[in-house]
Amino acid sequence: MKRIQSSTILLACFSLVFASMMIQCTSGDSKSPQDKKIKEIVSTMTLEEKVQYLVGTGMFINLPDSIRRQFGRRDEAEEDTAYTNMVDRVRTYLPGAAGFMAEFPEKGVTSQVLADGPAGLRISPTREGDEHTYYCTAFPIATLLASTWDTELVYTVGEAMGNEVLEYGADVILGPGMNLQRDPLCGRNFEYYSEDPLVTGKMAASMVKGVQSNNVGTSIKHFAVNNQETNRMSVNVIVSERALREIYLRGFEIAVTEAQPWTVMSSYNKVNGPYTSESHDLLTKILRDDWGFEGYVMTDWGGGSDVVAQMEAGNDVIMPGRPQQIREIITAVKDSMLDESVLDRNVSRALRVMMKTPRYNKYPFSGASDLEAHAEIARQAAADGMVLLKNSESALPMDPAIKGVACFGNTSYDIISGGTGSGDVNEAYTISLFEGLGNGGYTPDAELAEVYNQYIEAEREKLPKPRNMFEAFMRGNVLLPEMSVSNDLAQQLAEKAEIALITIGRNAGEGGDRQAVEGDFYLTPVEKKMIRNVSDAFHTNNKKVIVVMNIAGVIETASWREFADAVLCAWQPGQEAGNAIVDVLSGAVNPSGKLAISFPMLYEDSPSVKNFPGQAVEMEGMEDDRPDQSGFSFMRRRPWEVVYEEDIYVGYRYYNTFDVPVAYEFGYGLSYTTFAYDNLELSSTDFTGELTVSIEVANTGDVAGREVVQVYASAPEVKLNKPEEELVAFGKTRLLEPGETETLSFIITTRDLASFDEATSTWTAEAGTYTIKIGASSKEIKASYDFTLEEALTAGMVSKALVPEREINRLTEK
Repeated sequence: MKRIQSSTILLACFSLVFASMMIQCTSGDSKSPQDKKIKEIVSTMTLEEKVQYLVGTGMFINLPDSIRRQFGRRDEAEEDTAYTNMVDRVRTYLPGAAGFMAEFPEKGVTSQVLADGPAGLRISPTREGDEHTYYCTAFPIATLLASTWDTELVYTVGEAMGNEVLEYGADVILGPGMNLQRDPLCGRNFEYYSEDPLVTGKMAASMVKGVQSNNVGTSIKHFAVNNQETNRMSVNVIVSERALREIYLRGFEIAVTEAQPWTVMSSYNKVNGPYTSESHDLLTKILRDDWGFEGYVMTDWGGGSDVVAQMEAGNDVIMPGRPQQIREIITAVKDSMLDESVLDRNVSRALRVMMKTPRYNKYPFSGASDLEAHAEIARQAAADGMVLLKNSESALPMDPAIKGVACFGNTSYDIISGGTGSGDVNEAYTISLFEGLGNGGYTPDAELAEVYNQYIEAEREKLPKPRNMFEAFMRGNVLLPEMSVSNDLAQQLAEKAEIALITIGRNAGEGGDRQAVEGDFYLTPVEKKMIRNVSDAFHTNNKKVIVVMNIAGVIETASWREFADAVLCAWQPGQEAGNAIVDVLSGAVNPSGKLAISFPMLYEDSPSVKNFPGQAVEMEGMEDDRPDQSGFSFMRRRPWEVVYEEDIYVGYRYYNTFDVPVAYEFGYGLSYTTFAYDNLELSSTDFTGELTVSIEVANTGDVAGREVVQVYASAPEVKLNKPEEELVAFGKTRLLEPGETETLSFIITTRDLASFDEATSTWTAEAGTYTIKIGASSKEIKASYDFTLEEALTAGMVSKALVPEREINRLTEK
């Protein structure tokens, strides 16, 4: 060991003492002007004003007065005129916004307007006494955006979305959603990016940066482990510390540390005991202490049960807010059950964000945005995120000579641009596939279109009307039954059309999970017969059949894909749906999307199938049929529990490790051209904390195209069990012309290779041999290289938090 001179030690000690003295001498002046301003504002606020600022002003809903008083405004006799007038005023700022915070102009406190929007800003397009319309752009769903594997494109989408937030007068958009797609049936998977935390985190970070480049805020959600809608208000998720850190929190960690969203929305569910909005471990230890989050946390609408516990845990803002919650907090402070300093802390966090908002900074909202330009961005993103799953004998792109097209399937005409609930957008239009074909120079059969349109109109008339606004808002998976296509009709069209397009549609939404039944995860007999009849008729006439999947989430494909010549997963592509689909079908855009979620052969093959969505929990003194309309949503809170026994083996981590066949693997996607991988290089074969991986990718086909390059790592098992491989980096080439080559490089760090050791609460890369795999998918590995860790390396220690109350029977045997 090198000796250090005594003079060096003395100099170092003197420097430390001097620095300490300087800190002590200047500590009184160390706060920034903003901090001083915040402290000054808080000091002038009364207890009532602090609480009113932290509890939303309620949601204006058209309900009977007796109920509206509970969930909106208090009885006039109970509230002071100043507060009532203020509430009425802030609610006019942006009609259709999801929530509003209070304002106190005389103290420099402005309202914050919060609006829904994972797929675009959700506001009312029409306003009383205003002849203008205020439509917003319906961008593609998050699952499609993740399928682009293009963080720069997602940033551009966020930039456009954020501009609409700014110009229409919102301060924070409630998104992006970034829970893991743990199970194929989760009703809100369309709002979420992927089954993989790295893809989720990187996409969300890009979206946050894009939106916030407009000086408006985001609210990443739902924090955390909100992976089902069944009993979402009460389900207790029992999950290991390791699975939490590696799988369910990792994406949030990336988004927070790389993009610093202005706000975070806590989820409805419980995690290992307490509601997330009441969990000090989650909101303070992990979010703030471990990750350095600087903004404020808000509840999901009506989330949690104990408003005092929420205040203490670090859930700063309650949404949408109820008068009863204001009274509860004030009473708790007066009865010494809650220290007012907690409110001061929470108000300070909210004010710090407020000072960044356009409303506080007096931005002149125009009430208009460049929707035409944003539609082009939506169209590009949609086309780039579509995934070509099958393309036998180059059935696609369609021959330029083809003009006549027969469009089968309801959603060829009634296309689904996005999911329902808070993920919906009030857009000006949606381009159907039928319309997109016409716009692209094709001639879709008009007589068949008329048959479908009459059928759709008649079936729509049969649908029961929603019983209330909540049912209408949350209804997500109600689709019209598919029209039966007889052999005769199929043959008739096969004789005059040059190609057949069959669209299979699925929707989903907030408030309910999908079902592993015909008409949801599985196709109905009518849908399968349609595919079979159309395929037989067109193939008899030597013509091609293309299936387009207009879906919110994964469906079964293995039983019917053989009948089609090509299968395109178009997801829910936003308002430019039909145009974007035709861009890909025609070859105007070479498909470059790759699956960010695995497609199992059967639902029963999913790793979570044994415990999704959980089961009822018997609680003493609580009858199962006891009415309970807790919270804003009126959803009954049943005691419910789900145990994540699959642990870290989610998605491809499970399928690849346990050799479970899938229909289409994670990372899979075809192109109209071909790519070759060559010259894999590692900067070193002895890992000491960081290495660079590079690979050459060449376009070896005849069409310009882009390729998604995926970097996986296989780790040795010493103390901890490991998946077969885990994604550690990814990138996408530029548009490569035929014969053109690009070299992509990736930096791999200790944290990328590390697993979470529960015993020590550290991220640890164990000693041994690691394999870097470069792939076109998680199964199609193009090149690999081994390197060695001579000794274990750690990538930091974190808080001991969210420890399960009991042992979990984890899936570990391979």
